Amino acid sequence: MNNLLALIGIESWKPVLTALLLPPVPMLLLVLAGTRLILPRRRPGWLLVLLGAFGIWLSACAGIGDLLTRTLLHPPPALGSAQIAQLRRDVKAHQALNIVVLGAGREALAPEYGSASLKHGSLERLRYGVWLSRETGAPVGFSGGIGWSQDVGPTEAEVAERVAAKDFGLPLEWIESQSRDTRENAIRTVALLKRAGVKRAVLVTHGWHMPRALRLFKIAAADQIEIVPAPMGLASLGQGPVLDWLPSAEGFARVRQVLRELLGRLAGD
Repeated sequence: MNNLLALIGIESWKPVLTALLLPPVPMLLLVLAGTRLILPRRRPGWLLVLLGAFGIWLSACAGIGDLLTRTLLHPPPALGSAQIAQLRRDVKAHQALNIVVLGAGREALAPEYGSASLKHGSLERLRYGVWLSRETGAPVGFSGGIGWSQDVGPTEAEVAERVAAKDFGLPLEWIESQSRDTRENAIRTVALLKRAGVKRAVLVTHGWHMPRALRLFKIAAADQIEIVPAPMGLASLGQGPVLDWLPSAEGFARVRQVLRELLGRLAGD
C-alpha cells in the first residue's frame, strides 16, 4: 500500500485516508444513507440509521476496546522481573544491547513551555524506556521524525532528546529523526543499530502497537539483531461492568487505536 501511494504521489494523504476509514466516519455515513432512504424505503432506511447509531455507541466503549485488543492484536506480555534481571546481567557482561523507544507524535508548539513537546503517548513510552535503562544499565535511543500529518519544526526525536536530558535526567545514547511511520522507524533504526554493532534491541512501544512494530523490526533486522519486545500501557481500561459499555473518550480512543493498527497491517505499514 505504501508503494502504491508513493507511486501515485499521495503518500502524504495517509493520515486523511486512515481517518476516513476509522470511526465515527463509516457509521455517520450509514446514518446519512439511512435518513436518505427512510422516505422511499422506510424499513431499510431505519435499519441503516440504527446500525450506524449502534456502531457509534460500541466504537466508544472501553469494553469493546479491551476486547478488540485481546482478540485481534494479541499484544505480548510485559517484561517480568526475571527478564529485566537477565538484561541487567547481559549489560554487565558487555553485550551489545540497546533500548529503542518508538515515538507516538509531538506537539509543534506547547505554549506552556514555549517550545515543542511530546504528545502523551510519546512521553509514556520515553518514561518507560528511561526506567528500563536505569533498571538494566542499557543505553536508550529514540526513533521518530515528523509524521505525515504534522507541521514543520523540530523532529520528535530531537524533542525527546531534550525532554530525556532535562526532565528525566538521562541523556539519550542516540536518536533517529528521519522516520515518518512505523515502517520507516524499523528500517532506519535497524540500519543505525547495525552500524553501531548492536546485536540485541529492546523495543519499547504501547502494547496495542507492539505486534505490528515487532513484525516490521524483525523484517528489517533480518536475524542480524535480536528484537526483544518491551510493551507498555497494557493496563485494562475497565471501569466496571456498567461503565465499560457506556461511551467514553478513553474507549473511543482505544477502539480507534485497535482499528488503526489493523489497517496498518493490511497496508503493510
